[in-house]
Amino acid sequence: MVRSLSEKKFRDRTGLFIAEGEKMADEAVRSGFKVEKIYRREEIGDATMRRISATTSGTPALAVIRKPLDINIEDISEHFRSNKRAGLFLALDTIRDPGNLGTILRIADWFGIDTVFASHGTVDLFNPKVVQATMGAIFRVKFHYTDIPQLCRAVRENGGDAYGTFLDGKDIYRCSLNPGLERPSVIIIGNESEGISPEVEAEVTGRLFIPSYPAGSTGSESLNAAVATAITVAEFRRIAEYK
Repeated sequence: MVRSLSEKKFRDRTGLFIAEGEKMADEAVRSGFKVEKIYRREEIGDATMRRISATTSGTPALAVIRKPLDINIEDISEHFRSNKRAGLFLALDTIRDPGNLGTILRIADWFGIDTVFASHGTVDLFNPKVVQATMGAIFRVKFHYTDIPQLCRAVRENGGDAYGTFLDGKDIYRCSLNPGLERPSVIIIGNESEGISPEVEAEVTGRLFIPSYPAGSTGSESLNAAVATAITVAEFRRIAEYK
């Protein structure tokens, strides 16, 4: 059963996922997540651990954990109204790469963003590759799948702003940004190859651009989604610190 949790259909069916490694198992125990079982190599043997592990070489420890019940939010407007507060949030518009999603959660954790929202088309948070890439941030950052256009509208209805990065946006270092200190602010991160979808773009209030250096230089066509997230969030936090 444990090895089957590498597949989404079994994670959905059982409501369980796995986290591998001593550090991840310890993080899970200290978190608010319900840990169903921890398997340790010295207790079950190397061969058994390799059979149940999602890694080829096995792992010292593997935790089986129950998924939180509030992972999906159908009515984000009501949720946002009932939890109305200022803050800086991330919204992921169909992020597909597990490594990107895991790294984005680490970025959120580093910069003190306590909630990340994602479209239903975003890769499964509990994919083992995502879980490992978070390096424990999955247990500290709240994560919800929801309707991103509706989220943007809810943020605006509460006096906030929705930002996205675009090639024709305004230089992020020359913009007046809402860092989320007094009003909600959400940064939208688009799909790796297609960027922000037209449906979400229609709800954006601030179009941002991360300039290359030197200005106008030719080189990479765009930044990796996780890299762009880190640069954007760092600028919002810098403004918050010195405002």
